[in-house]
Amino acid sequence: MKPTPNTRLSNRALAFVLAGGRGSRLKELTDNRAKPAVYFGGKTRIVDFALSNALNSGIRKMAIATQYKAHSLIRHCQRGWGFLRAERNEFLDILPASQRMGETKWYVGTADAVTQNIDIIDSYDIEYIVILAGDHIYKMDYEIMLQQHVNTGADVTIGCLTVPRMEATAFGVMHVDTDSRITDFLEKPSDPPSIPGDPDHALASMGIYIFDWKFLRERLLADMEDANSSHDFGHDIIPHVVKHGKAMAHRFSDSCVTTGLETEPYWRDVGTIDAFWQANIDLTEFTPPLDLYDNAWPIWTYSEGVPPAKFIHNEDGRRGSAVSSMVSGNCIISGSTVTESLLFTGVRTHSYASLDRVVALPDVRVRRKAQLSNCVIDRGVEIPEGLVVGADPDLDRANGFRVSEGGVVLITKTMIEALNAKR
Repeated sequence: MKPTPNTRLSNRALAFVLAGGRGSRLKELTDNRAKPAVYFGGKTRIVDFALSNALNSGIRKMAIATQYKAHSLIRHCQRGWGFLRAERNEFLDILPASQRMGETKWYVGTADAVTQNIDIIDSYDIEYIVILAGDHIYKMDYEIMLQQHVNTGADVTIGCLTVPRMEATAFGVMHVDTDSRITDFLEKPSDPPSIPGDPDHALASMGIYIFDWKFLRERLLADMEDANSSHDFGHDIIPHVVKHGKAMAHRFSDSCVTTGLETEPYWRDVGTIDAFWQANIDLTEFTPPLDLYDNAWPIWTYSEGVPPAKFIHNEDGRRGSAVSSMVSGNCIISGSTVTESLLFTGVRTHSYASLDRVVALPDVRVRRKAQLSNCVIDRGVEIPEGLVVGADPDLDRANGFRVSEGGVVLITKTMIEALNAKR
C-alpha cells in the first residue's frame, strides 16, 4: 500500500522495544540492572536512544518489553517518559514478562516477547510495527525506513550496517541481490557474503525489523505452534520470511541522523566493558564521533532538577579543573584534576585526586589523593582515600577489581566493600 500524500507512516506505526536482556558481557554493571538501563553519555540511559529515535521519527505509540531485573528500567521510563499523553494518542506502555500465557512461561525469545502481547498490540490499532533492540547507541529516522518498507512491498525490512566483510562474523549477515532483496540470512558466518559490487564489505543486521502488523501477527501465531522453534526473530522469524516471503535490506546510511560533525554513520553496541568505556570516552573528543549537542534530534531522558557543576580551590597542586571532559550537573570538582573523563550527575572529587580517562556513573565519591585512570566506576561507589587504580593491572586484580581484556578496570560497590573488609 502506497502512503497517502502528507501522511507520515510513523503515525500508523508502533515502536516495540525489546529490553529484557541482561547483557552479561557487561559483567557486574548489569548485576542490578538490565543492559538497556545502563547509564551512557553523562545523563542518559542506553534505552533512551531507541525511544528518542522513535519519538523524533514521529512514532508516538511505543511499547517496551522488560524481563531481567527490570525495576531500574521501568522506573526510568516512568519518570523520564511520562510526558507522553494518552488522550493525544501517544504513549509508552511497559510490558513486563507476566506469565500471561502460562504460570511458568516467561519471555523465551525475542519473538515470544511480541507473541505474548498480541492482544495488547491489537488494541493499538496500528498498521506497522517497528521492532527495536533497546541496547544500542545511534541516531536514526525510522520514517525513512518505513517508507522503503511500504514502497517495496516487503514482508519485512531489516536495518543493516555496512561493515568490513570479515568483521561481520560477529553479526547476522544479509546476502542481498542488486535490488537489496535479502536472499539469505546467515547467523555469525565464518565467511560472510559481500555486498554486490563491494567485495570488501557486508551487510550486518542491526536488530531493527519493520513488518506490517497483520503479516507479523500471523507469522508469530504459526511460530508459537512450532515445537522446534526457539521463538526468536534472528533464528526463526527472519529466516522463514527470507525463504518464503520478501525480505528487504535497509542501509543505515540512508536514514542515519547526523549534524555534519560526524564523519561516518554512528552505531555502537556497548555490550562489553571495553566498548562501553570507549564509547563514553569518545564523547570527550574535540570532535566526537557522535554529536549529542543536536537540538534538532534530542536524546530525551529523565532530567533531574540539580544545580550546575562547580569547580573549587585554586592552588598549585590543588586546583579544581577538568580538561577535555564532560561534567554533568551537581558535580563538585574540589581541588582535583579531571582529564578526558566523563562524569555523570552528582559526582564529587576531593583534593589532590586525579581522574584520567575515567567514566564515573552517578553519585560516585572520590576521596583525597586517589589516583584513577582507565576505569569505569559504578553508581554510588566511594573510592577510598589514596587508592591507585589503572596503573598496575596485577594490583587492580589483587584489590578485587575486574580488569577487562583491553585493560579497563571496573569498580563496583561490592568490590570496594570487599577491599575495605581486607584492610
